[in-house]
Amino acid sequence: MATAGSLLSKEQLLCPICLDLFNHPVSTPCGHNFCRDCINTYWQSASLSQCPLCKQKFYLRPELKVNSFISEVASQFKMTVEEKDENETSTVDQTSGHKGEVSCDVCIGKRVRALKSCLDCLASFCDAHLNPHHILSTFKKHHLINPMMNILDRVCKKHEKLLDLFCHTDQMYVCQICIKKDHKAHHTVPIEDESRDRRAQIARINEEVEEMIDSRLQKISEIKQTVQLSRGNTEREIEESLQVFDKLLHLVQRGQAELVEVIGAKQRHVEHRASGLIVELEKEISELRKKSTELKHLSHTEDELYLLMSFPALSTLPTTKDWYDTCTENTLYVGVVSREVRTVACQLDETVKTEAKRLCEIEFQRAQQCAVDVTLDPDTAHPKLVLSENKKQVYHGDVALSLPDNPQRFYPGVSVLGKEGFSSGRFYYEVQVKGKTEWDIGVGLESVNRKGGNILNPERGYWTLGMRKDKTCWALNSTPIRVPLVEKPQKVGVYVDLEGGQVSFYNVDSASHIYSFTGYSFSERVFPYFNPRRNHGGVNSAPLIISPVSV
Repeated sequence: MATAGSLLSKEQLLCPICLDLFNHPVSTPCGHNFCRDCINTYWQSASLSQCPLCKQKFYLRPELKVNSFISEVASQFKMTVEEKDENETSTVDQTSGHKGEVSCDVCIGKRVRALKSCLDCLASFCDAHLNPHHILSTFKKHHLINPMMNILDRVCKKHEKLLDLFCHTDQMYVCQICIKKDHKAHHTVPIEDESRDRRAQIARINEEVEEMIDSRLQKISEIKQTVQLSRGNTEREIEESLQVFDKLLHLVQRGQAELVEVIGAKQRHVEHRASGLIVELEKEISELRKKSTELKHLSHTEDELYLLMSFPALSTLPTTKDWYDTCTENTLYVGVVSREVRTVACQLDETVKTEAKRLCEIEFQRAQQCAVDVTLDPDTAHPKLVLSENKKQVYHGDVALSLPDNPQRFYPGVSVLGKEGFSSGRFYYEVQVKGKTEWDIGVGLESVNRKGGNILNPERGYWTLGMRKDKTCWALNSTPIRVPLVEKPQKVGVYVDLEGGQVSFYNVDSASHIYSFTGYSFSERVFPYFNPRRNHGGVNSAPLIISPVSV
């Protein structure tokens, strides 16, 4: 049996005022039906009570009674529609309004695309709810325009006209009446023209965002490649260490475990730092992609004013880091294995000595791979120091030169720094000391005291190795450490790992290790340090010579 709801069409159950299913329907004396709230609201806004449809006038507001038949039919029809909507949820979702489209302001529950916006009603309507503007004479006089978002913000508050111009003089949106009064002599352009310029800016900004994304993706690739190289070095180093300690058996088992732990710690440090950088880069890429999506969406909208009003908030790029100089250091295991071998060398036989020499040569060769070009800085040289024209040699002269006493110059210490300073990474240089009886070589912090007597030790900002006239070699620590030498070096190599906190010295001719300072932190720039010491009547007059590194 057919229900009452199936006997009537949906149009017969719609309130003529709200155009929705009847809610508490009531009948007027002329026989028309309306929602109770709709007809009461309509009469409250009118000076005379009359029927909205047939215009019959009621000089006394009639008493409205509920139309129970229409109420029951509308209720059943509503239940039928709700059941149908539940079964067709996916279809409804596909036909609902999408982001960027203007929705009907009257429809409740789901987003329905608006067909027109009314400048008099200051609202947007779908096809169904736009019918009164076509039927009722009162609404026919209203000004309909293409649908617009936030229509209240698009109407001139002063003249209640559409904002369709942009005033460059006052940097504001204006209507046609505004330019005839308050903006008569100002530079105004149609919103379409201004929108075109903004779209060009959006395109440029989006291009910049895409370039930033590409550069960060490239940086991630570089970091991953560095980690991979570091992993290869780590695996090779572990393999070499295992070969050594397999030969030394139980004597070096503890040293072997410590060595693997140190290597693993370095690799974990590299991977941890790289992982942190990748997370930061991916986060920035996510933010930039979000910005790119928003900009693309804005550039494709057909709502010119919406584009202009949204542009300022989207034109600012996310706060990002300058990644140009960011890099992940590739691990080089300079001195790790050989130091471990030297620790146990006194307990081992000739095999240990052979392995230590081999590993030391590998260590020295890796240090040489970090060679840099070093020259002397004449502005730091003591007045009695004589520098060669190419700034590669220095010796102590008998006569002080007439030089300005600037704050960078050493006095009375007969010292000079290299011109090149280093704040990160690793570097290596070689100094010929042949023919000298005394010298000090190493590195010093940029902030070391240049005036007064120089006390060379790490606490004063110096990491140096020194030779004295009795042919003894000293690591100039807080308490100087005498370094035993198999032979007096003719050329000394200096290796510095700023991240690793290491300063090492080598006998270049024998490719052997002399001494290492380890476990330090360098918080500022480091410069090569040279002290040829006094010539003692010509006995120590030979120069210190910065030599080219032959790998």
